[in-house]
Amino acid sequence: MTSRLLRYAAFARDPAGGNPAGVWIDERLPSADEMQAIAAGVGYSETAFVAAPDAAGRRQVRYFSPVAEVPFCGHATIAAAVALGNLGGGERQRFETPAGGIEVRVSRDDGARIATLVSAPPRIAPVPDQLLREALAALDWREDELDPSIPPALAFAGAWHLVLATRTRQRLATLAYDFERLRATMLTHDLTTLQLVWRESENVFHARNPFPVGGVVEDPATGAAAAALGGYLRDAGLLAAPARFTIHQGEAMGRPGRLLVDVPVAGGIAVSGHAVPIPDPSPAGEPR
Repeated sequence: MTSRLLRYAAFARDPAGGNPAGVWIDERLPSADEMQAIAAGVGYSETAFVAAPDAAGRRQVRYFSPVAEVPFCGHATIAAAVALGNLGGGERQRFETPAGGIEVRVSRDDGARIATLVSAPPRIAPVPDQLLREALAALDWREDELDPSIPPALAFAGAWHLVLATRTRQRLATLAYDFERLRATMLTHDLTTLQLVWRESENVFHARNPFPVGGVVEDPATGAAAAALGGYLRDAGLLAAPARFTIHQGEAMGRPGRLLVDVPVAGGIAVSGHAVPIPDPSPAGEPR
């Protein structure tokens, strides 16, 4: 197999929407330094590196932002699964990631390919007071602007995210934060993104995801954070499972995307989205 580098927009049916991801495919993965250099050259918030399947049908997959490796990335997983489907790789994929095994299914939806990943078992943890103070200060948000019905939480479904829900859509729409200050706080507390959300209705959310630890101001559509949110809502008793909800993300960036989150009674969270090839390289997110 000759290595190939593809570009896909995940969680959208239009290449101008959703979250762009690089998808690098070959028999074996390059060295970590090589993968980091390739991801930096691509410039997207994440590039997935995908190896050929082993005898048991499992593919080794690693994820790199322009400046660092992350244990798991949802949108790049969706992009990689659809890319493999378009290359004849089959409808079911097993990705072995640094965060554990991830099952992905690819199907057709109204003429377009859609992929569904099932996350690692989710976990939640309380937010230390110092972390909450530091994050709010970096965002220039007040604590009374948060939605008390969805308290701040640390949520995991392959990577850790700080979940902060706002009372109003206007608060979510205004995002101008101290990049270096928030990055330092996130590195200290081992966070991948902030999952900032506003709940429009029982089953509809809007989200924004600062990603300074990856060298990106904002991620346009974040599957790992969507899975973490689903796990948090279920395990905190804020949602009656089984349930499905929709997350709209990327609108403020001009890259609208839609993430479908299915929350079972127990186990991993399913996140689904379309993905389409990007004909020509284009800017993604807001690199620092």
